[in-house]
Amino acid sequence: MKFLKMIAIVNLFWFTISCGQQKQYLNYKVKDGETIRSIAKRLDIDFKALLRFNPKVSRRPNANTVIRIPNSKKASLLNSHKKKKKIAIDLKNDSISRAKKIALQKAILRDSLLKDYQKSYIVHEVKKGDTFYSLVRKYSVSQQELINRNPILEEGLKTDQIIKVKFLDNVFEENVLIYEDTIAENSALAISMLLPFNARDLDTLENVELFNRSKLATIVTDFFLGAEIAIDSIRNQGVEVNVTVFDTGKNSTKIDSIMQVTDFNKNDAIIGPFYSEEVHVLAQNINVPLIYPVYSKKQNTFTSKQVIKTFPGKNLYRKKLLEYIKDTFFEGNVIIVGDGRPASNFNNLQLHAILEKYDTIVNIDTILPENGYIDKEKFIQVLQPNEKNHVVVTTDDNVIVASAINGLISLPELVDVRVFTFDKVSAFNKLDNTKLAQLEFTYVSDEFSDETSETMKVFNQQYFKKNHTFPSSYATKGFDVTYDILMRLASGENLKTTFKKGFSYRLKSKFDYSGKDAKVTENKGLFIVKYNLDLTLTRLK
Repeated sequence: MKFLKMIAIVNLFWFTISCGQQKQYLNYKVKDGETIRSIAKRLDIDFKALLRFNPKVSRRPNANTVIRIPNSKKASLLNSHKKKKKIAIDLKNDSISRAKKIALQKAILRDSLLKDYQKSYIVHEVKKGDTFYSLVRKYSVSQQELINRNPILEEGLKTDQIIKVKFLDNVFEENVLIYEDTIAENSALAISMLLPFNARDLDTLENVELFNRSKLATIVTDFFLGAEIAIDSIRNQGVEVNVTVFDTGKNSTKIDSIMQVTDFNKNDAIIGPFYSEEVHVLAQNINVPLIYPVYSKKQNTFTSKQVIKTFPGKNLYRKKLLEYIKDTFFEGNVIIVGDGRPASNFNNLQLHAILEKYDTIVNIDTILPENGYIDKEKFIQVLQPNEKNHVVVTTDDNVIVASAINGLISLPELVDVRVFTFDKVSAFNKLDNTKLAQLEFTYVSDEFSDETSETMKVFNQQYFKKNHTFPSSYATKGFDVTYDILMRLASGENLKTTFKKGFSYRLKSKFDYSGKDAKVTENKGLFIVKYNLDLTLTRLK
């Protein structure tokens, strides 16, 4: 007891000295798009207290306005001191029940455990609503890895548990940039959706790998049904959402007449239209965010700062895989399979430039087709039996891809081969997944999910209950795009301000609008995905 009393006295002495040197407030310069409420939320300051500190400042101050904020360090020290002092007094007090003393001792041990874990690990305190699936997606670890580091999780997650997630030196940069969903008090949103329900062809949507159905109308309907689930979900969280849906018809047949009778600037955001020509026209006449909800090869022609592209451009797929190769290919043998065409040759040169910097790379060979296909003998000539053989396919030609994969499958088991490509295009979709799994096929994707997760199960159940069928990938994308935009807007902040606060993960999509590479905001959210022998997928990054 004397020891505890001494701790309390020392802490009080240190606190008195340090507080005497602190100001009652700090200066803070408001950033573009910030409000008093959003600043209070981000800095964990009481909203009304912040208003009292700044009586002459409006609730939506201009950028670069200097405001006063309570000295959070001083408040933190005060709270810490009060807590320690109270624990010391309570442990000494004989009138306190044995159960309460045990609880206090557990609190001390918990605090000590937290500090100990934080020396070496990313640490997570389990909150109500956390699931293995949400932790796996947030931190990019497997459920089994979490259990291995925290055997207590064999019994499941429990609120207030402190768990070790991963070592500090093995953390993706994105883990510290996860966007935190917040909903402002009395949040109300207005959005318009412009969708071509009556369209009968793909028109500008030329990416047949993504839109491989015969009618765009089917895709649009599925997208909208998924978006409806997202809107319902946001409403169920207390947000008032007013939605106006416009049928834009076939390309450019109705957009002008819709614009003549509609003031789109009364919206918080616009989702759609699907056609790139309509995007150009509408973007010139609005000053609110225009969410382009699909992929088109023509999306690189968008120049308006109002446009937000929700699908990454194909150049980002190449960049993502090149970054992964740069970070992971430190040794072994590399074989590049191309087709001799300009796009493939460009990718081959990029790979050579990266890999030639590593002395541990044994060889870098390029294989090109003869008579339109890759002969197995070409691989036999360059593969190394006692080395890791990384085969990078830079072509999407159906015949070349099929012949290359079939040739690699037929090689002796002693040869260690793994296949990589920029995008799982139709050429790979036509192959037997078992063959791809044998080669640990690794590729870049704009979606990743665990269909057995509780989150996906809930979505599938809600969708089936409402529509009497299970959701397609377009329906899931409709949910993800709509939910992400609405949830960010519900924070009460400017949409682009929320983009600066981190990545977001939804059912299958990752939304990363960070960076200042171009005037038009573009999602850079991509995954590196690998096939497993049991045909499941693992997210590598």
